[in-house]
Amino acid sequence: MKYLNKDIKEINKLLKEKKIKPIDLVEEAFDNIEKNKDLNAYITLNKEEAIKRAKELENEEVDNILFGLPIAIKDNIVTEDLKTTCASHILDNFIPIYDATVVKKIKEKNMIIIGKTNMDEFAMGSSSRTSYFSAPHNPWNKNKISGGSSGGSATTIAARDVLFALGSDTGGSIRQPASYTGIVGMKPTYGRVSRFGLVAFASSLDQIGPMTRNVYENALLLNAIVGKDEKDLTSANKDDEDFTRLIGKDIKKMKIAVPNFFMSEIVNDEIRNKVKETIKVLEKNDVKVDYIDVKYIDNAVTLYQIIAMGEASSNLARFDGIRYGHSYENPKNIDDLYLSTRSEGFGEEVKRRIMVGSYLLSGENAKVYYNKALSIRDDMRKELKKVFDKYDFIIGPTTTTTAYNLDDPMDDPRKSFMDDVLVIPVNMAGLPGLNIPIGFDSNNMPIGMQIIGNSFEEAKIYQLASFNIYLQ
Repeated sequence: MKYLNKDIKEINKLLKEKKIKPIDLVEEAFDNIEKNKDLNAYITLNKEEAIKRAKELENEEVDNILFGLPIAIKDNIVTEDLKTTCASHILDNFIPIYDATVVKKIKEKNMIIIGKTNMDEFAMGSSSRTSYFSAPHNPWNKNKISGGSSGGSATTIAARDVLFALGSDTGGSIRQPASYTGIVGMKPTYGRVSRFGLVAFASSLDQIGPMTRNVYENALLLNAIVGKDEKDLTSANKDDEDFTRLIGKDIKKMKIAVPNFFMSEIVNDEIRNKVKETIKVLEKNDVKVDYIDVKYIDNAVTLYQIIAMGEASSNLARFDGIRYGHSYENPKNIDDLYLSTRSEGFGEEVKRRIMVGSYLLSGENAKVYYNKALSIRDDMRKELKKVFDKYDFIIGPTTTTTAYNLDDPMDDPRKSFMDDVLVIPVNMAGLPGLNIPIGFDSNNMPIGMQIIGNSFEEAKIYQLASFNIYLQ
């Protein structure tokens, strides 16, 4: 039987009644992955350990709704004794000696890690085509991208290999691939989920989040991974809450803002029209929707380039060929070791971002570019916060186009940033944002809409997202 196609509550009931065992779910997941191996969603599978863990759980009490369920982990989240490559040659033999905090949390729920998913190298890109292991494919059309940088996680959910995956979102890297593949992806409030064990790209922007087939399952996985962590100084000290508690509740009288920039000519007509259709349905259900201007959001890409590349150049300095990962074999001296290791180990996109970031942080440039960008970013955050003084949500398209072809040229260095032009403002302001599928274009490719909420109001986002106009 196809147990993983069932409702999660039904799966949980079958496990409790001992009509199925965790091993049935794990074996089905690996069967699915094998059938879909041409999608290239995974870098490393955890088959032996997953089967072993499933058998260990057979005689344990089913004590939560996530018990025994397979989950995929983006390959920039460290996993003890399971290879973590960040889709880079420089880490293609790296086996961590500890678990990320989110990994510990899902293990505490007795979820079973099925494997590590494909991605853009060090999460740098928007198509997953910078992966050292080649790009994952979109299940809706295998000739198209699945987005990035969490492309493998999006692909495996859209292909229905597993119900749950973790991604990371620095400038839209959960929501954008979720839109391209027709799934639900949440970028939580900055600090809501511990970053300990997430290989850093841009520390002030990175955030781990859940990727699932529907809104309810997304909220369940967020329940499992949030919480204050003493190992992450940016971790928020918030009380536990049930993110499913508002799902299905009435949304009448809610107020929604739609930034005019989000509905401008930068967005494909089919996507814009589908969002307008959704807005009309909301209005018919007594939701007030206003189109507004929001200062600075049209500068988000430029700010992101400066801040993200500056922080990346600093964070990636640790990959020097000495402590872990790939190391050049016959260096003439220490300088040659650094240069040759990094030249061989990093791909072209990562090298480009390190070089630009190093320039931006050098000498007076740090004041001229990086500090100035931080200042404008703070202004953007304040402007977005002002919106929530009057409105419950901001909504708009998640992407400007639907998924494009895998063989489209990669010679435009701004392309990967422009793919994320609508999602980057959320990271700039540290706000929570969710992609939900709202339909398809004329080529039967998924269209996504993002719902942006005020800080730490993820439960309220799920309330709107669960409204029955959306495809679940």
